[in-house]
Amino acid sequence: MPLRWLLPLLLVSPAFAADVSFRNDVQAVLTRAGCNAGACHGNLNGKGGFKLSLKGEDADGDHAALTRGMLGRRTDTHKPADSLLLQKAIGQVPHEGGSRFTVRSTEYTVLRRWVEAGCKPDGDDVPKLTKLAVNGTSHVLVEPANRVQITATATFSDGSTRDVTNLVAFELSNVGVAAVKPTGEVVREQVGELVVLVRYADKQVPVRIAFLPDRPTPDLSKLPVHNPIDTLVYADLARLRITPSEVCSDSVFIRRAYLDACGVTPTAAEVSAFLADKSADKRAKLIGQLLERPEYAAYWAQKWADLLRNEEKSLDRKGVQVFHRWIRTAVAEDRPLTEFARDILAARGSTYATPPANFYRAVRDPYLRAESVAQVFLGLRVSCARCHNHPFDVWTQDDYHRFAAVFARIDYRVIENNRKDDLDKHEFVGEQIVFAKPDGELPHPRGGDAKPKFLGAATPELSGRADRLTPLADWLTADGNPFFAKAQANRVWAHLLGRGVVDPIDDFKAANPPTNPELLDHLAKQFAAGGYKLKPLIRHIMTSRVYQLSASPNDTNATDETHFSRALVQPLEAEQLMDAVANALGVELKLPGYPTGTRAGEMAATPMEGRRQAGGSGMRFLKVFGKPDRLLTCECERSDDPGVLQAFQMMTGELVNSLLRKPDNRLGRLTDASKPAAGVLDELYLSAVARPPTAAEAKKLLGYVESAGDKRAAWEDVAWGLLNSKEFLLRR
Repeated sequence: MPLRWLLPLLLVSPAFAADVSFRNDVQAVLTRAGCNAGACHGNLNGKGGFKLSLKGEDADGDHAALTRGMLGRRTDTHKPADSLLLQKAIGQVPHEGGSRFTVRSTEYTVLRRWVEAGCKPDGDDVPKLTKLAVNGTSHVLVEPANRVQITATATFSDGSTRDVTNLVAFELSNVGVAAVKPTGEVVREQVGELVVLVRYADKQVPVRIAFLPDRPTPDLSKLPVHNPIDTLVYADLARLRITPSEVCSDSVFIRRAYLDACGVTPTAAEVSAFLADKSADKRAKLIGQLLERPEYAAYWAQKWADLLRNEEKSLDRKGVQVFHRWIRTAVAEDRPLTEFARDILAARGSTYATPPANFYRAVRDPYLRAESVAQVFLGLRVSCARCHNHPFDVWTQDDYHRFAAVFARIDYRVIENNRKDDLDKHEFVGEQIVFAKPDGELPHPRGGDAKPKFLGAATPELSGRADRLTPLADWLTADGNPFFAKAQANRVWAHLLGRGVVDPIDDFKAANPPTNPELLDHLAKQFAAGGYKLKPLIRHIMTSRVYQLSASPNDTNATDETHFSRALVQPLEAEQLMDAVANALGVELKLPGYPTGTRAGEMAATPMEGRRQAGGSGMRFLKVFGKPDRLLTCECERSDDPGVLQAFQMMTGELVNSLLRKPDNRLGRLTDASKPAAGVLDELYLSAVARPPTAAEAKKLLGYVESAGDKRAAWEDVAWGLLNSKEFLLRR
């Protein structure tokens, strides 16, 4: 035997003294080398005629592919070194994936020993993995420290443990921040943060690592603390050596609070009164007042209507109206979200008489229902598990299809259907009855029927004619549900702070851990302690000092966008922006299908005629600025990406310019009343950006107006400039 074949055997780690296990060793090597990744042989169709299960989910199938495919050439038990499995992996024969490891590596040793032993499958006596542990799930390294060693220990069903650092796969969330060596040593490439996902068999552990510049630890003990949120965020910032920004000004706060709580900007009179108030608790009082305003109910109803797909194409106009009215009433009454969710999940009956039944009218197949419920109410994206085990989470294909089976018996009876589009089978106009059939099952992709099961939880017997929706609602809204409270608290936090503790907010998984786990736990407990109501949680967050921080960065937090050390500057939502333009100019909007004066944020949904008509300038404005069509149960459907079309809408768009030129808008009323120019400018500024003009701004703009021949045109120019300023277009 050549020496090069003997070297791997001489270098065997004590961890492999026992027989090599296909599941615990061979498949681990294939995962570590990336062979069964989606971009390689784990692809749905495989690569080069060789297909493995994604991330090693199917041991039997992978064993057959390795030992029986290619007429047995992939594994040669008589001449192990001639096995294609080994030759391609070390680059001895052409391989599209290139060389994956060397002949002296642990990976080569494991595969070689398995082939030499006869490519045996695992018997019942081979212990199964029960736990994977690492040496710390959070590491902070300050220059000059630039590396950290990750070690992984596996515990098996027979009680045995072993170091599997040389078998786990390491996956990095941020490419370029660090590199990881095969030994598990993570080496910094630049200052920043990343998550290293440590994967072995069906277990995965995230490790969050922060590489910091050499800067002193700030003393945050003297900062004011309004509630526990501040304490938890300060502790995280101190650990990362970040100093939070100062508290924002009253002008910034009132505009931010109005936009975040009610989706509108304050009037000039409201701004003046708030700025003149000298009481120490005026911010807390304002928050309480905002939560009782009708605009609050309309704004948060809009958010839920987006998620629940309340749109005319699926529901028809009456269905949209009754569903929106029901949502808005629930928000106004501050009904617990557990009751709100229960009513939706267990809903059956007429889509006109039982408004929450419209949710099931919009999601019309069991798979879409399962994905929507998981995403909206549990913060879980399970769609990846429809075709294979989730590559970045714990959910298996069996979990997915069994959860979808919970929704298999929902059906519809059409009372009336005046369908407008015969080519669209999903468009119905008229009342429908949502009901649960007494029978009917979903087929499992691996044969037979999928037995209903909740995600990651014990499930009552749901066979026969048993009702499935009520037990589902009971489980999802129970106090012990591990997902609901965290998902909803995180959603509210993201709406108010611009980013979730888990972000994206509907993608809770091992590979996407919370940036501040203690903060997320606190928010969930606070939400539950408040009876699962929105208002107490919103008040708790908005009264914190963290919520009231300025967006102006300092030397330590200029690059921080994940730890809430400063406010995140965000573009106004489409409806917020349209209503802000109307408020700044003192005009009432005319939206198709709604009475004059209806705000964009009050619309139940975009009316079909508003989408179709050629002259719908308001609808075009909303579409350009990212108002969603409500065809997905995902926050991601609402876009805030800036573009040239948005600039054109604000600078030369029909809507903005028609409102600017209205004879009876704010400019017309103020100038007709012969109000002094300084007073006109003050009111414009207070209405648009919630502050009076600075002395420099006033001098320049008043001089411009006074020198103009056409005073009205000059005031329109001033207002146009304000509407196109960053201060107006952004929430700071």
